Amino acid sequence: MNGRNLKFLNVVEEFSRVCLAIRVGRRCKAVDVIDTIEELLKQHPAPTHLRMDNGPEFIAHALQEWCTGSGTGVAYIPPGSPWENPFVESFNGRLRDEFLNIELFSSVNEAKILAERHRMEYNTYRPHSALQGRTPLEVLQQWRAA
Repeated sequence: MNGRNLKFLNVVEEFSRVCLAIRVGRRCKAVDVIDTIEELLKQHPAPTHLRMDNGPEFIAHALQEWCTGSGTGVAYIPPGSPWENPFVESFNGRLRDEFLNIELFSSVNEAKILAERHRMEYNTYRPHSALQGRTPLEVLQQWRAA
């Protein structure tokens, strides 16, 4: 509401399309990305790789060193090639259309709460045509049960 920018870091699992996290803040630096990933590692298995664009928070030495130290590979998207990261680009478009364009935030905390609510609704109730009409959580649960 006050005209200040917010940054959203979205973490989407490629197979199931589950949105694992939406981190909201005034800025997003490599340390914020690392903190978000480390929080996710408390609940989820380590990824084989992270697919990212070439934003400064993603190409920073701190994140590259963390990935090397953790054994996580990196897959950078070539600049100007959003089709190389279709799952996140699709998610970002939906987030913009279904959430950011219709909400007005009075604070960072309010944005965090509403973003988490949107993430849960997206994962639990929103069917995806690419998932044969299933929700991301249904796909993840079926995969884990197999």
